[in-house]
Order: sequence, then C-alpha cells, then structure tokens
Amino acid sequence: MLLPGFAGTTAPDWLRRRLGEGLGGVVLFGRNVVDDEQVAALTAALRAERDDVVVGIDEEGGDVTRLDVATGSFVPGPLALGAADDPELTTAVAAALGERLAACGVTVNLAPCADLTLAAEDPIIGVRAFGSDPAKASPHVAAYVTGLQKYGVAACAKHFPGHGAATEDSHVALPVLPRTPAELREIELVPFAAAIGAGVRAIMSGHLVVRAWGDEPATLNRVALTDVLRGELGFTGAVITDALEMGAVSGSYGRHDGLGTAAVRSLAAGADALCIGGAAFDAETLDRITATIVAAVEDGTLALERLADAAARTASLGTSPSPASIRPVDRTLGLEAARAALRIQGEPRLSGVPLVVDVRTDPTIAAGPMPWGLGPHLAELVPGTRVLNVGPDDAGLVRAAAREAGSVVVVTREAHRHPAVRAFLGELSDVDHIRVETGVPGPDSGSGARIDTFSGSYVSLRAAAEYLA
Repeated sequence: MLLPGFAGTTAPDWLRRRLGEGLGGVVLFGRNVVDDEQVAALTAALRAERDDVVVGIDEEGGDVTRLDVATGSFVPGPLALGAADDPELTTAVAAALGERLAACGVTVNLAPCADLTLAAEDPIIGVRAFGSDPAKASPHVAAYVTGLQKYGVAACAKHFPGHGAATEDSHVALPVLPRTPAELREIELVPFAAAIGAGVRAIMSGHLVVRAWGDEPATLNRVALTDVLRGELGFTGAVITDALEMGAVSGSYGRHDGLGTAAVRSLAAGADALCIGGAAFDAETLDRITATIVAAVEDGTLALERLADAAARTASLGTSPSPASIRPVDRTLGLEAARAALRIQGEPRLSGVPLVVDVRTDPTIAAGPMPWGLGPHLAELVPGTRVLNVGPDDAGLVRAAAREAGSVVVVTREAHRHPAVRAFLGELSDVDHIRVETGVPGPDSGSGARIDTFSGSYVSLRAAAEYLA
C-alpha cells in the first residue's frame, strides 16, 4: 500500500526491484516528465515489473499540472471551470484529461479538489477548487469524476474533509479547521458526498485537524476516516493519504523513524494507500517505513486484517486504464472552456501597442515552477508588444515605461494575498491600465477595466490575450 515518489525520468533499479516484490506503486511528479511519449514508456517499464502496479499523478489541470509542467496546462483549472458554470463542459474537459492520462499509462489521478475556496487568506487551495458555494461546486466535482473515469483512470477527490477554510498550508504546518461537525456537514462535506455519489474510486485525506474529532489530523484520525468518511458518507473505495512527509504530519510524527509511525497510525485510522516521497526518495527510507509497519503488525499495534484490507483497496487502483493512443496535445477544448470562464469588467480594450507587466509572485508548493505570464501570448498576437517581467518592488520602472506605451496591461496572481503586490498596484493607481488577474479575484476587484481568468494555465492566459488582441 506504499506509493513512493522518485527522482528522474526513468525508473531506478531499486524501485523496479521492489515493484516486482509487491510494492504498491508510485506517484509521478513534474520531475519525472518530459512529454507524453516518455511518460508512457516509463509507466510501461513499471508495469513490466508487475501488471497491477498503481501509477498515480497530481494532474489537476490549471495551475497544478505535471504533464504540462514545461508549457502550462492544456486545460483551465477548476475555479475557471466553476466560473464557466457548465457541468457538461467540465465533464468534457475531465474526459479529455482522462483519455490523455490513460494513454500515458496512469491508473489514478489525484484530482479533483473537492475543497471549497473559502478563506481569503487560504494559501494553498484558491484556484484549485471549483468555487466557494458547495451547492454550485458539487455538480462540477461530480462532473469531473464522471469525465475522468470514462477512460478507466480512477479519480481521487481531495483533501478530505476540506482544506479551503484553513489559513495555513499543510505542506509546512498543521492547520486547524474552524468548523464544528455540523458546519462541516453543511459546507465542506457536500462536494465529497457528490463525488461519492458519482462513483469516485478514491478519496485523499487532508492533514487537517477538526477539534471535535480529536487532536490528530484527518490522515491519522479514525473518527475522520472510518466513522465519518466510511460510516456517515458511505465511501467504500480506496482512501489515499496526502504525502506523509508534508510538514503537517512529519513535523510531529516523522522526526525519528522516517515516517514509519505516521504510516502505522494512518493505516490504523483507515487509510489504504500511503503517498510518500513528494521530494526525491530512496530505497533506504522506503525500507525503514516498511520495517516499522511490519513491526507494528508483529507487536499487535496494527492488525494484519487491516493491512490486507488496505492492500486490496490499493491494488484496485492498479487496473490498467482503457487503451488509448498518444496524440498531439489539443488545446481546442481547453481554450473553449477558458474563454467561457473569462469575467470582463468595464471595457478592457487596447488603445495602442501595449506594455504588458507580468508581476511575479511565488507559486504555491502544490503548483511548483511553471511558465506563467500574459506577455509572451500578447506579444505573439500584437506585433510590437513590450513585456516587462517585474517584482512588486519595481513600480518605478513600470511608471517610467508606461509613459511610452499606447496601453498598459498589469497581470497579477492572487494579488489580494500579497501585501507587496497590493502596494505595487497602489503606486500605479494614477496610471491608466487594464488589470488581468489569473488567480482568485479577491474581495476587492476595483472599478477599472479588468479581466479575471480564474486560472494561470496556458489556455487561460491565451484566452485573455486573444480577448485583448
């Protein structure tokens, strides 16, 4: 039931040996990807060691992409699909993604986010959710599950019981949800119930504390995984943990034994497949975790029956997806969805050759480095376009350049979460410009000419550039 990550674009010898000996599978990241053909060859090599190996990937589309880490995603992210508000379109986008993943040999996609975009200061979900209203987001969660699983790739709704109200990032800290169980049932759990109703084959636990359930995060919490997820919501598929080495878990439970204690506690709570090794991984770490689990079975801490149950549910995710052939990436459908998602305020029209100001901010840990910016797209469509890639401290440079520009376009990513970017925009308040926001719009969208894309994907940036051109 262990799903480690690994370094490189080919499978290391230690990984292939352990897959042959029964290791559950792997999770792929951007560091493992060159292109679709290479991923297909990699997964074929893994499957040559054992037919039912689980191959997982974090391919949410939008700002969190692995297949398109070098270019930006061929489909918009969930918040953009929610803004387009066409569940049939969401199904079609997810099916296109599922077909592509099937051709690449992936058996389970760690998506969609069934979280909601709730707290303005939330540092990690944002555009990864379909929206903030559970009644409006839930049909899209269900539609995404249906589309993705059309080609045999298992969907995995995450991060149970819902990360959107947290104000800390579980990659680095342990968030406490400010929710009662009753509030969770009315808000956060609604999209998960929709995913279960749509037949989702897996659900990922979040490293989130609900005080009424105890002091342990859901990943290690029997009330969360067994009593609520399985008992109340009736989920019978596989429970996959978020990466155990994330700070929310490893900071308290993985310091001394290489995450073995966290692995044991998670299995005992009701988890089935354990994601480990979001960072580069090695055989020795895997063997230490394995030894700790074996010792827990031998001393009675962990029942052998629970281990067998977890292994069987994990193996159910190793079914080879429907046959599909590698094809050139087609952005047509993604562009259609991205165009439908654009929200236009005022009259964002170019009155001359533009200056595009792409304001850099660090991506979230979940997204990682990826091409971002409107400048290259508009420069391709409007000859003579000048592009400035700046930081929040470069307002003076922008003001000077703006004097020579026919139009100014300022592009941000969740400006409301970055005080320095808000200050930057304040310094440009007397510069006539069009604002393009590629993240969550934030509580104050201003009154000027503006385009919200709800996604930083390739297609969302392209759609905004097309509109302006």
